[in-house]
Amino acid sequence: MSETVRSFIPVGFAVLTVSDTRTLDDDKSGATLADRITSAGHHLIDRQIVPDDIERIRAQVRAWTADPRIDAIITTGGTGFTGRDVTPEALEPMFDKRMDGFSAIFHRISFEKIGTATIQSRATAGLIDQTFIFVLPGSPGACKDAWDGILREQFDYRQMPCNFVEILPRLDEHLRRHSG
Repeated sequence: MSETVRSFIPVGFAVLTVSDTRTLDDDKSGATLADRITSAGHHLIDRQIVPDDIERIRAQVRAWTADPRIDAIITTGGTGFTGRDVTPEALEPMFDKRMDGFSAIFHRISFEKIGTATIQSRATAGLIDQTFIFVLPGSPGACKDAWDGILREQFDYRQMPCNFVEILPRLDEHLRRHSG
């Protein structure tokens, strides 16, 4: 019995840095994600920076979820506990489905690197309008850990036994079933 070898399928990503102080020139976390996305063979469709403001975060994510070229959005920043950290508050109410396993695995990987300091991150993930959303801390290390330890494999169609790429065409099944 021979196994079928799958070919790599590139996915469209957008990267959003949430920060009151960063610019594209000094945004190390956004650059880390952009580099890893393109090095893996995926398409970086857009990269933006917005301030720590719930409505600005939501507006950018809504625009991207409406773009059929974008399959996944990764945000970096705004996941801590200070008054300006509002990324989870902005995006979690928009989730159609939550991805609780992402946070659990992220914290396990993070704990191995930074110990109990991982408790200060509110990393989360979910689906909005059939688009994967990953909300990461604002450090380059956290972005590396999330990409290298979780996202790289899950966005590789060759990854078995399952991956996000193979379910992309099925994310809107409920819409097809209930329309018409």
